[in-house]
Amino acid sequence: MESYLFYIVGTIAVLAAVYLIFERNPVFCALYLIQTMVCIAVLYILLEAQFIAAVQMIVYAGAIMVLFLFVIMLLNIKGDEESKRSFPFRKIPAILMGIGLLTVICIILKSKLLQGKQDVYTVAHIESLGNTQLIGNLLFTDYLLPFEITSILLFVAAIGAIMLAKRKL
Repeated sequence: MESYLFYIVGTIAVLAAVYLIFERNPVFCALYLIQTMVCIAVLYILLEAQFIAAVQMIVYAGAIMVLFLFVIMLLNIKGDEESKRSFPFRKIPAILMGIGLLTVICIILKSKLLQGKQDVYTVAHIESLGNTQLIGNLLFTDYLLPFEITSILLFVAAIGAIMLAKRKL
């Protein structure tokens, strides 16, 4: 039963992501992105990572998407006709880059890059520490630099959105 639910939710997540790519209305893009994030949270729950699912819902589907919607509404984004005229064949490089990205993803999935560390985090070790404590220990020891870089990146993005909105007013 879980495998059927996994395939159904995974299909919905992929379809929402595809609709997100091809949608022209930025508000609908944000809604499709929220749908994708909710499906990913459900997939985390199916993988028994409840803490990550809760963080996914709170941070991504909640806070960041609200920020995106405010930026979209503040900037009043409209279709830019000059950009369409300036580069008429923009779909060809986009398709080529998409094919390249798909090829890289397939190569990574077939390689042993995603195997992870063997016998370090067994089920018994995770259950003895607890899922949340293990994530906290890893986040603030092994992955402290990427965590801080991500927080700085989000901070700079928020400042950039405020500066863009201020310039339009």
